[in-house]
Order: sequence, then C-alpha cells, then structure tokens
Amino acid sequence: MAKAMSEFDHRYNMLIERFASEPEPAFETEEQQRFIWGRAWGCNSDVGRLRVVLMHRPGEEQQILKDLPLIPELGAYGDPKTGAYWRGEVIPSLAEQQAQHDALAGALRDEGVEVVYLRRAAPGRHKSVYTRDSCIGVKGGMVVTRMGPRIRRGEEAPVTETLAALGAPILRTIHGSGLMEGGSFAYIRPDVAVVGVSSRVNEEGARQLEEVLAVQGTRLIRVQIPGYRLHIDGGFVMVHRDVAIVNPATLPFVFMEELKRLGIRMVPVNHEDPSWAVNCLAVAPGRVLMSDKVSPRTQEALDKAGVTVRLVPYDKVCLGGGGIHCSTSPLIRDPE
Repeated sequence: MAKAMSEFDHRYNMLIERFASEPEPAFETEEQQRFIWGRAWGCNSDVGRLRVVLMHRPGEEQQILKDLPLIPELGAYGDPKTGAYWRGEVIPSLAEQQAQHDALAGALRDEGVEVVYLRRAAPGRHKSVYTRDSCIGVKGGMVVTRMGPRIRRGEEAPVTETLAALGAPILRTIHGSGLMEGGSFAYIRPDVAVVGVSSRVNEEGARQLEEVLAVQGTRLIRVQIPGYRLHIDGGFVMVHRDVAIVNPATLPFVFMEELKRLGIRMVPVNHEDPSWAVNCLAVAPGRVLMSDKVSPRTQEALDKAGVTVRLVPYDKVCLGGGGIHCSTSPLIRDPE
C-alpha cells in the first residue's frame, strides 16, 4: 500500500511539475490581455491616444428633474429626500443636451475613437451622463467606483453590466465604506497618479485604488480638495505628456509644487473662462477637445505649449455640473 501511494505521489508530482502554474507573464501584459480578454484594456496615462471611451446619452432618467422645486437661497433646483439636484436656475431641455452630447460623440469618432454607451441608466440617476465618475480605466482593466451622494448611488450596476458585456476585466469594485469617483483621479504619468480627497472620495476609497495601482508600479499622490469642491478635474487635467491645464485657485499649493518637481508645465486658465474650461479631454498627446466657450487667451497659451484644441459646444450639458472630461470615461488608450 505504501509503495503504491509512493508511486502515485511521484507521478502526481511529475504531472504538477510539467504542467505548473505560470504567474508570468503578468495579467496586464499585452500578450495576456489579448489572449484572455480579446484586447489590451485600460490606460496607463491620461494622454495616450484614446481608442475606446464610455459615454451615456442623456435620456429618460432626466425626467426626475421636471418635479424638482427651486431653492431660491441656493439658486438651484433640488430635493434633499431623493438627492436629485441641478446647479443653477436654468435646466436646458433634454433635446438640447442630447444634441450637444451627440456632437461630442461625433467629434470623438472623427478623432478615431470608438464610442460605446452604457447599456442602461439606473432609474432617476440623472447624472449618469457623467460616466467618468463611475468607472476608472487603469492598466489592464477597470475599477468600478462607489459613488458618494444618494442621487449617484446606483450608477455602479449599469456600468458593471456594460463592462461585462464588453468583455473588459474589472480589477476592483470599491466596496465597504470606501468612496471613489473617477473625476477625482488622474494619471500624471504612467508611474505617478493623483487622487483628490473630498466629500466624494475618502481615505478608504483612495486606499483601495492605491492597492490596484501599486501592483502596476504606479505611485498614488493624495491631494486634499479645498472646501466643498468635488473633483480634481475641476482644476487639473493633463493635456500632453508634460503639460497640464490648471485652475490655480482650486489646487493646493503643495500639489502644484509637486507637479513642478515632476517636470509638468502648467497652463492656467484665464479669468474670462467659464468654470468648466479645465474640464477637457486629451484624445492624443497634445490633442484636446474643449468647450467652445474657452477664451482665446487660454487657447493661445495651449498652442504655445504645443497643444492643439478642437472646440465642441457643450455648455448645456455643463450646466448639470460636469463638462467634456466628466462625460467621457476612457476604457482603452495606447500605452505611454
């Protein structure tokens, strides 16, 4: 009996040795991505040529806005019970928003970008158009976030369904008490990223994202977003490999000093620009889609920094609290 078991163990060990587990090549390598997932998913920068982007055309979920009461002291519409709110006293028609969203999608296609849409929007989640917040593309796959306010909680399920249908790997879903929204995350370069800690991103959410990035060799900088501002993309967006457009009034001094140490040239927006001027999207290194309301002075400054700008009308959608950057969630970029 002992001899038989010994012979069995010997053969079993030989079998395991010849058909051993293989930790290399790593999950994120292009070879493994294409073999298992069909294509190389994710991003390792915010400026690599954009190949696939996730969007959501405003739709029926915005019907909830029709019944919102005006709150005069806030100059906004809102219902604390449902959490629905609209910044400002003007709510553009759905048709106006759809027209501008379609134009943005058309501009992206002109730039060679594949536009994919959410399979659905969660009922009443009228901010689903801002797909940046519910999904973060990192090297090798996606991180599904966990939204902060009540009106946005629930966007996570449709984005998960959509990514699964596309065959994209989900590397992490922010869970527990973690809060994370994609508008407050940015790559500075492949080995350094930043997250803005605010009412929409807490330390637990940052820690979970940091775990994913650490496996890929990317350091995560934490920045405290001043006051009640929500996301870092309201004050900082990379537009070229070593150029960022910034609003210095909304960024901590220590972060801007860190950008200088990293060799990043900062192009400040002009005082004539609307608040969402920074909220633009790089479709390739030095090639950017921006709101057509951006001032000529800012366009000139970007041109001097080697950045070409394509203007897109988007002010109607911006009135809802997010711009071009907010409305686009990159799923695949060429690696930098």
